[in-house]
Amino acid sequence: MGQTVVNEGQAFGFSEGAPQDRDFFRQRGFGQRIGFGRRPALVVIDMLNAFTDPTQMLGANLDSQIDAIKPLIAAARIGNVPIIFSTVIYEDAQFQDAGIWALKQKGIITLKAGTEGVLVDRRLDFRNTDILLVKKYASCFFGTDLTSRLLAHGVDTLILTGCTTSGCVRATAVDACQTGFRPMVVREAVGDRSAAAHDQSLFDLDAKYADVVSLDETREHLRSIGAAPHADRGRL
Repeated sequence: MGQTVVNEGQAFGFSEGAPQDRDFFRQRGFGQRIGFGRRPALVVIDMLNAFTDPTQMLGANLDSQIDAIKPLIAAARIGNVPIIFSTVIYEDAQFQDAGIWALKQKGIITLKAGTEGVLVDRRLDFRNTDILLVKKYASCFFGTDLTSRLLAHGVDTLILTGCTTSGCVRATAVDACQTGFRPMVVREAVGDRSAAAHDQSLFDLDAKYADVVSLDETREHLRSIGAAPHADRGRL
C-alpha cells in the first residue's frame, strides 16, 4: 500500500476549530498531513433516502453534499477509480441484527430491507457496476469485506464522502487509519444533522486520524489519475 513518509515540513490542517484550539494542537504536533497515496477509492457513505430526506427520522438536508459528491463521482469514473456506496439494511423483523444499537435510536426502523429508505438517493449516479457495501453499524469496515476488497486491488487511499460526519464518516475514517489506509475526508462532501457535531468531528479527524481536504483539490487529484497514461485501473 505504499510507504508512509513523515515530512516535518508538511503543512498542518486545521481549517476547522477555534483559533486557540488550532494553535494548541499545532504546538503539540497534531494535524500532520498524510497525503494522497498511489491508488484511491471513492467511498460514498450512507447517502440513502432515509438520511437525505429531511422529513425522515434519521434525515437531514444534504443537498449541498450531494452537489459536491456528483463531480467526484464523475471524476472517479474518468480515472476508473473504484466507487463504493454503502447502505445500512436490517433484515430481521425485530431488528435483532441491529444489536443494542436499536435500543439507542428509533430511526433504525426506517432502514428495513426492501424499503425506499435503504436505497441510494437517485440524484447520485449509482450504477450496477459500482460496489454496494451493506453494513449494520457505523463503520464501513465493521462486519464487512471492505478490507479484503481494498487489499486485493492495491487501494491505499480512501476518499470519504457522505453522512454523517460525526457518525459513519468518522467511524470509517478512524477504522481506515487503524487498518493502514489513508483517509481523506472531503470537507464539502460530508454532512451531519448537527452543525456543532459536524465541525467538531472535522477538527478532531484532521487532528488525529485523517486529512480533511477540499472538494477542489480532491477533484484535481482524481483528474490527474484520469490523465495518467498507464494508471493501474482494476475493478473491485
